[in-house]
Amino acid sequence: MEKNRLEAFSDGVFAIIITIMVLELKTPSGHDLAALKPLLPVFLSYVLSFIYVGIYWNNHHHLLIATKRISGGILWANLHLLFWLSLFPFMTAWMGEHHTAPVPNAVYGGVLFMAAIAYWNLQRAIIKRQGRESVLAAALGNDWKGKLSPVLYLAAVLLSFVNTWIASSLYVLVALIWLIPDRRIERALANHPHNTIDK
Repeated sequence: MEKNRLEAFSDGVFAIIITIMVLELKTPSGHDLAALKPLLPVFLSYVLSFIYVGIYWNNHHHLLIATKRISGGILWANLHLLFWLSLFPFMTAWMGEHHTAPVPNAVYGGVLFMAAIAYWNLQRAIIKRQGRESVLAAALGNDWKGKLSPVLYLAAVLLSFVNTWIASSLYVLVALIWLIPDRRIERALANHPHNTIDK
């Protein structure tokens, strides 16, 4: 099965998620800069979630570059990931409006955790389809980022009930870790003896 429809559908979902998130930003009631101050937590939540969606879109793109063909298992794993990402607009708005409340912060982290697990599952599905000698398997290696992120999300979920600022700081930390350019797949494609099949 070719991957073109999967790419097109996924890109459309990513675009819709970002669009819905920005539509959740309400116009301030006042007409001066002071009117923006109450909206700052909502805006910062939007920025953080926008960065996360951007990270997932970028990494998803690289996953598919390293994928020649897809299977039914990959399709379902991809839908599983898109499901959790589609909850970002709701969670972003809830956490933004109640940024000091532990439950919205914890549930936000729970969604991030599930999205990370779904992304890991998608990687495994692709490797299962293409084999342990595939470009993606070679690129991932020990995947310390992929292993560390869920641990930090779970820690943030628990810490939400202690101090929401610490939890939010962990969400920002994970985003910063993933913002550092990751060239593993690009290097693997360049070094893989059969890289021409994926170009």
